[in-house]
Amino acid sequence: MMGFGMRFRAVVAVVGLLLTALAVDAVAETKVNSVRLWRAPDNTRLVFDLTGPVQHSVFTLTAPDRLVIDINGASLGAPLNVATANTPITAMRSAQRTPTDLRVVIDLKKAVTPKSFTLAPNAQYGNRLVVDLFDNPADADPPPPTKVATVPAVPVTPTEPALKLPPAPAGKRDIIVVIDAGHGGEDPGASGSRGQREKDVVLSIARELQRQVNGMKGFRAELTRTGDYFIPLRGRTEIARKKGADLFVSIHADAAPSKAAFGASVFALSDRGATSETARWLADSENRSDLIGGAGNVSLDDKDRMLAGVLLDLSMTASLTSSLNVGQKVLSNIGRVTPLHKQRVEQAGFMVLKSPDIPSILVETGFISNSNEASKLSSSSHQQALARSISSGVRQFFQQNPPPGTYIAWLRDSGKIAQGPRDHRVNPGETLAMIAVRYQVSPATLRSANNLKSDELKIGQTLTIPGNEVAAKQ
Repeated sequence: MMGFGMRFRAVVAVVGLLLTALAVDAVAETKVNSVRLWRAPDNTRLVFDLTGPVQHSVFTLTAPDRLVIDINGASLGAPLNVATANTPITAMRSAQRTPTDLRVVIDLKKAVTPKSFTLAPNAQYGNRLVVDLFDNPADADPPPPTKVATVPAVPVTPTEPALKLPPAPAGKRDIIVVIDAGHGGEDPGASGSRGQREKDVVLSIARELQRQVNGMKGFRAELTRTGDYFIPLRGRTEIARKKGADLFVSIHADAAPSKAAFGASVFALSDRGATSETARWLADSENRSDLIGGAGNVSLDDKDRMLAGVLLDLSMTASLTSSLNVGQKVLSNIGRVTPLHKQRVEQAGFMVLKSPDIPSILVETGFISNSNEASKLSSSSHQQALARSISSGVRQFFQQNPPPGTYIAWLRDSGKIAQGPRDHRVNPGETLAMIAVRYQVSPATLRSANNLKSDELKIGQTLTIPGNEVAAKQ
């Protein structure tokens, strides 16, 4: 018969084996397989690719500066190798604190402000942990100089003569066009059959468009992103607002379910839903990619609710009318260099266009999912032609509708540039007399130009506003 001591030792051995088995079973199921890094002007983004969901915490240490990321429910699946040049990171190391807890320590050159969040899987990636390291204001990259190097003006067509415009009088500002290259960083956008990435194509087009706009006297172009990094959709319009934009142009080259889809499109915001199934699908696709919210609304904090609603509605109506106007001019010019997907400006609820105080358009330069269009979109000559058509439409719109106080408004008002005919869509509450005052023409002139038998107008009706016939001075 086994003695008590022997029985006790046997029980202890069995318990030990059970605990060992439990420890093995407790090894984390989620793996951290890689880390990707992007540098933006004021922050560095780290994206950890995971095989499943995790819990995490982040804290900083000083002397020396370090960032500690504890990832619970995960283990290291592969070495975390990433190039850290031109970032505040000097080194990255990791250790398994327990079988289910991974600690990542990031050695820093200087203190940063971290922000972290997890992302669920999407069509391109699995689970991710995102850690943004924001530079302190004193350490941030200096803003680019406001004076842009002069480049030759780009004519609208090979036969259009360049105008010898007079110097701007004191106090007359440039018209500011903010150009947004879609996607960027960990969000590559759509892909072509030969590996073309939307984020790369549209950045090239945006840079060329900036060059061309800056070559037009009285205009200045700014980019929302100047490199390969991600900006939330609402954050893009916030950048436009901070730069004082008179127009926001977002550049894309999307994909469609059908690889046969082709042609360029121009979109404006819709307050009544998408105007076609393609517009609806594209809007949903773009908005789903905005996984991080941001503040980008007009400040109405000092207004009561009723007044704020009225002001916002008036602002949206005015900017939407301008958006449709400039969009149609851009679309008409694009149609001269590439086939169009639709012959009119489409309307859809793109998040990136929801800036009520800034006229905004989104230009789909083509379908990168179509192999022929993907090849054209990767061509520098086609990129230049697309940029030229967009800049031409922008120029035409602002020559007819220059913001007060700008050099272009001064040119028009002083008769130094011709004022061609314009279109105006009638808004609720507008009368013929009000529209005549706005455009500084007589009601009789409006009736004659539009073959009106009375002053009665319909909401949504398009009126032709006759222009002056002053020839542009050479």
